[in-house]
Amino acid sequence: MIDLRSDTVTKPTPAMREAMANAEVGDDVYGEDPTVNRLESMAAELLGKQAALFVPTGVMANQLSIRLHTKPGDEVIVESTAHIIRYEGGSASSLSGVQLCCVPGIRGILEPDRVATAIRPRDVHNPPTTLLCLEQTHNSGGGSVYPLATMHRLVGLARENGLALHLDGARLFNAVAATGVSAAEYAQPFDTVSFCLSKGLGAPLGSMIVADRERVTQLRRLRKIFGGGMRQVGIVAAAGIYALEHHIPRLKDDHVNAKRLAELLQTIPSVSVDSKQVETNIIIFTVRPSIKSTDELVAECKQAGVLLNAVGDYAFRVVTHFDVSAQDIEEAGRIFHKVFSN
Repeated sequence: MIDLRSDTVTKPTPAMREAMANAEVGDDVYGEDPTVNRLESMAAELLGKQAALFVPTGVMANQLSIRLHTKPGDEVIVESTAHIIRYEGGSASSLSGVQLCCVPGIRGILEPDRVATAIRPRDVHNPPTTLLCLEQTHNSGGGSVYPLATMHRLVGLARENGLALHLDGARLFNAVAATGVSAAEYAQPFDTVSFCLSKGLGAPLGSMIVADRERVTQLRRLRKIFGGGMRQVGIVAAAGIYALEHHIPRLKDDHVNAKRLAELLQTIPSVSVDSKQVETNIIIFTVRPSIKSTDELVAECKQAGVLLNAVGDYAFRVVTHFDVSAQDIEEAGRIFHKVFSN
């Protein structure tokens, strides 16, 4: 089975498993797990920040950051298809008591003029706008990469209006691989930055939040409140260390495979996709409506040997990753041609 549902389905390599098995561990809540401490130091150094915190999931990383920067009743600006609004179960409102202002972007990329309009005037009738969250790369935007110039314009706008800044960098290193811009340069203007170890980097779980030391101290307490305190977790932190040391350069392979698959999809008359817009490892495409439903098309692909996700009516997402080879891409293209041409 060729699994193109997400890069979260990657499995640890034998070498990563060996690193996990040999990891030195301690109690992380006491700050005594040496492998976690090493991972946190590596993450902070890579992103040019003072400190980092290891958390179980990307959702927790985002929600801890939102809680850190806001008070109940505040408003947070996000792009209208951001992971924070679409895939985190309403946790911003339930855990932090904030409301989200959803601003439409272009393939997930916000325009500064629209953000400026969304910032609330200071008035007793309005919730205070206190935080701007950006996403790099943008999942629902088809793996789109925030241009550095646009990002800096948004950062300047936020600072002028007293807003804190969080970067949901779940796939930050895909942006690094695609552009050559360092993770530290992307992270520099943000108060908090999160990134996932469990997607293209191939670790079985875990995300990082990087910030200054004072904020990480606060985040550590919030992690405990949110139920994220962990004990001998160096076993999985070792996988994160291995991923950062070995798996960042190979992300380019996923991008090459995604571009190739988009080119194969373009040859199918019923499919609409623009391979030129495929910047990283995510493709979103649509199929001309037919007598078969979206769910039926997903089922037919599965029966033929490919897993993919529907993200709307006759809209689909495929994601390339560590466990998908160039040969798999050619086979997936053949299967898609058979299913979608019929």
